[in-house]
Amino acid sequence: MFNAGDVVLYAMQGICKVVEVSTKDLTGELLEYYVLKPVYNGPCTIFVPVRNEALTSKMRSPLSVDEVLDLIKKMPEMCFAWMEDEKERWGEFETILSHGDRAEIIKLIETLYQHKLDQKAKGKKLHAADERILGEAERIIHEEFGHILNIRPDRVVSFIQEQVESR
Repeated sequence: MFNAGDVVLYAMQGICKVVEVSTKDLTGELLEYYVLKPVYNGPCTIFVPVRNEALTSKMRSPLSVDEVLDLIKKMPEMCFAWMEDEKERWGEFETILSHGDRAEIIKLIETLYQHKLDQKAKGKKLHAADERILGEAERIIHEEFGHILNIRPDRVVSFIQEQVESR
């Protein structure tokens, strides 16, 4: 159970603050809801029914600083084998994003980034759908790591580079 004031990672919305847990009539019956406000994604409000396990399972506690640093340390070895079938690849990547496992999201980022470099070397660009998925994955990781490390999300890449190069 989460409480007002908790910070959570919610599905693909990213870092959110639980502003309250309240009872509301949004569907014709009184239900208890987590009221979430995204920390970085504008002025929207998300209502998550407390008793809806399918939706509450998408709410996760943020990683610890040690867990973030451990993931950063492992990044150079993280990558998936490239899937040529676009529909299969996009389906797999969307599933990874929706499940929110940060190690899997980092593998996704590393895979797409490496493919982007390979495409650039051939004078080609990354497919627009792959570019969109890469951007979404980076946003999720940058927001969470930035929040945990107490740095702006736009500083996360340089922080990671510094950590990797210092080894």
